[in-house]
Amino acid sequence: MCRKGAWPEPLIPAVWRGFIYLAGASAEPSWILETYQTIKMTPTPTFDLTNCMLCPRNCGANRAAGHVGYCRVPAQLIAARAGLLQYEEPCLIGSKGSGAVFFSGCNMGCIFCQNHEISGTDPGAALPPGKEITTQELSQAFLRLQEQGAANINLVTPTHYLHQILPALETARRDGLSIPVVYNTSAYEKASMLRLLDGLIDVYLPDLKYYSEALAVEYSRAPHYFETASAAIAEMVRQCPEPVLDADGQMKRGVIVRHLALPGQAEDSRRILRYLYEVYGDQIYISILNQYTPMPAVKKHPLLSRTLTEEEYDQLVDYALALGVENGFIQEGGTASESFIPVFDGSGL
Repeated sequence: MCRKGAWPEPLIPAVWRGFIYLAGASAEPSWILETYQTIKMTPTPTFDLTNCMLCPRNCGANRAAGHVGYCRVPAQLIAARAGLLQYEEPCLIGSKGSGAVFFSGCNMGCIFCQNHEISGTDPGAALPPGKEITTQELSQAFLRLQEQGAANINLVTPTHYLHQILPALETARRDGLSIPVVYNTSAYEKASMLRLLDGLIDVYLPDLKYYSEALAVEYSRAPHYFETASAAIAEMVRQCPEPVLDADGQMKRGVIVRHLALPGQAEDSRRILRYLYEVYGDQIYISILNQYTPMPAVKKHPLLSRTLTEEEYDQLVDYALALGVENGFIQEGGTASESFIPVFDGSGL
């Protein structure tokens, strides 16, 4: 276990946007990777969007009639961008980047959201901006990203579009999609819905934002967040129980749990790290983020109006090391910047 440059042989630190490995990653034999490429094709389930229950909000909105749910979008699929993204963990970007598809809307309500432009948290917006596309067009976008050299397909904030993502993935797989699919989520998910993705998702990339119920409600309007997210992560690990990386250190299967360290919330962050390590050990990778960037909506908040201090982050990393975390990532350098937020102009769709 090492950090900040002290790398024993044969470890080679991989760095991008400040991310570095906390430990080396060994590749699995090719025959194991081949078994993971066998996709379980089952009939696509029918979803009742007249009474939407896709996420833990159970808002019951008639999205099929054009009404918006808590996610701020109707049943129609709205996406904001599809393109190569370098701002992910090193094991997800390959040589050209992760093939990120950003979906509009969100079932969270984070008051500090960095993607507030498309999440629907901007006040006064009728619908989050984005381009309305069909399931077939989404499938074609996946294939175009693969042709561009994407290391994977990265589904960013996908929860409320599960009814379209499932058939789009199945179609893309039949049409030649062979790179891993990453499910990039807040983890405010129903485990029962995640089970529908078994065999279609190769890498789960959830957040685990809060241990504290009070913080989850104040910062994200998400009651029962920890119990909901921890159950969702347990289902993800059930589907992908061990990390599998190729000879180049690219993840082909596994779970990476992200935790965004927030200013003034060191104890909550320690509880998150302790929980993850005690429950999963080296079954998962833990990615500790220092990139919190204050948005205009929280400029007057007593804590969220500032970035994380170097001391706060270093102490959290030291805590993870003391726990024994080896499979993980930390960030170094100036990562708190709006310049890392993509332009959501509908490109690539």
